[in-house]
Amino acid sequence: KSPLRHKKNVSHISEFTDNSTFHRTLGYNINKQKNTVSRVIICSGKIYFDLIEEKEKINNDNVYIIRLEQLYPFPYEPLALELEQFKDAELIWCQEEPKNMGAWLLVRDYIQWTLKYIGAKNKEIMYIGRNPAASPATGYAKRHLAQQKAIIDQVFE
Repeated sequence: KSPLRHKKNVSHISEFTDNSTFHRTLGYNINKQKNTVSRVIICSGKIYFDLIEEKEKINNDNVYIIRLEQLYPFPYEPLALELEQFKDAELIWCQEEPKNMGAWLLVRDYIQWTLKYIGAKNKEIMYIGRNPAASPATGYAKRHLAQQKAIIDQVFE
């Protein structure tokens, strides 16, 4: 087991065989009750696993999480199919990197175009993550963990 991957980042061998395909987006909801969703979180990378871990822990049906597995070329169609189910929901991009780093600056306009394309009520995507910084890391483990907890708490408040 690699210490560099999240414990939930695992796949069964069957997911790589028997006509399997690459999914450009991965949607996650515990109970699959889409009519209770009021907030959609879009993210990429490891924070996805932190978010689903918290979602399961607090048993939150109001938040739907979408992980972008491909950032470029941007997966307009798969994302539109996911978001069409939640046209009235609040849309948020979440990342653990500072706002001026990570995928936010790349995906923001693509996601907003997708929201307009599907006729979503909210055509602006909001941001939850670290404030802009000169360095991608805080340099202090306790500060990093506190910031990570604050991001997760803000998603589910």
